[in-house]
Amino acid sequence: MPSPAYDVSSRPKRSGVERPACLLVVVTMLMAATAFAQKGVQVKTDDANRRVDITIDGQLFTSYLWPDTSDPKALKKPVLFPLMDSDGVTVTRGYPLAPRPHERVDHPHHAGLWFNYGNANGFDFWNNSDAIKPAQRDKMGTIYEDKIVSTKSGASRGELVATSHWTTGKGDRILDQTTRYVFSGGKGKRTVDMIITLKALEDVTFNDDKEGVLGMRVASWLESPEEKSGIFMDAAGRPTQTAGASPDATGVYLTSEGVEGPKVWATRGRWCTLTGHNPAGHTDSIAILDHPGNPGYPTYWHARGYGLFAANPLGRSIFDPKQPPFQYTIKKGDSTTFRYRIEIYDHATTPAEINHDADVFAAEKH
Repeated sequence: MPSPAYDVSSRPKRSGVERPACLLVVVTMLMAATAFAQKGVQVKTDDANRRVDITIDGQLFTSYLWPDTSDPKALKKPVLFPLMDSDGVTVTRGYPLAPRPHERVDHPHHAGLWFNYGNANGFDFWNNSDAIKPAQRDKMGTIYEDKIVSTKSGASRGELVATSHWTTGKGDRILDQTTRYVFSGGKGKRTVDMIITLKALEDVTFNDDKEGVLGMRVASWLESPEEKSGIFMDAAGRPTQTAGASPDATGVYLTSEGVEGPKVWATRGRWCTLTGHNPAGHTDSIAILDHPGNPGYPTYWHARGYGLFAANPLGRSIFDPKQPPFQYTIKKGDSTTFRYRIEIYDHATTPAEINHDADVFAAEKH
């Protein structure tokens, strides 16, 4: 029996406000779904732009960027850039990737947060940049991205695993690197763990050198007010030699051993913090935690007043001439792993607070 014809006239008539009301419900649901999707730690890959963006509750925390092998002016290693606190305040220097007026324009190889070394089998992976003169390039090394192995987003943490390789200025591939990043954060705090495994493709010796291994270049307001002259970017983008510290510099280093300020450089400790406030009065503390399983623990601090904040466990006599050189070698086919935790607090931390964090970090299994 055929179905009765549907009488269009029998449909209930809509009032003039019902359709917009329905549309409003749909839009609200979509907005709610979008907001829900942004909750937690999101790790999103953008291969076309050679980056992975990490957001926490919809707010950018940092981005993983890697070199373009076809561009001679590209980065010479993967980096995290920029790094922001939980209030969206950037704690890294902009130059050279995103220069800002009135910040220092020295050391173009200091970009964001990175891991490399100044003397691996005689090649300098630390100081390499597009500023290197052609005659010096064969003495440098570059860390090239291989692939993004995996990404994982989650309610309380996100993860990124990437592989790369160290190539000398002679074109020889000497190390394969696998880095696992773990991102987390909540109100008042952001954290990134870096677990770096290096596999030697030939015997690789990290000769005693001050340039290494985990480095971060901080915003001008986290520089030391005791640091004097420097080259700064003026409002028109021109480098200008200036006497005196950055006008907004307020940064103070402190180590687990109670060493403070400029005296921190070339001392050892299981953690170091850098605390300062920006011109708006916003206070941040950055902490780098060393791990007992790392070679050379506890690390030496290559912490400079001009804004370089680095942990270097592979230098020894370079920091203390009374000590024998630390020639750390990974034999061909062997691997070694470095673990670091970087914390960004939106307040001035206390030694008790960071000691607790360091204890927790030391006890964790990665």
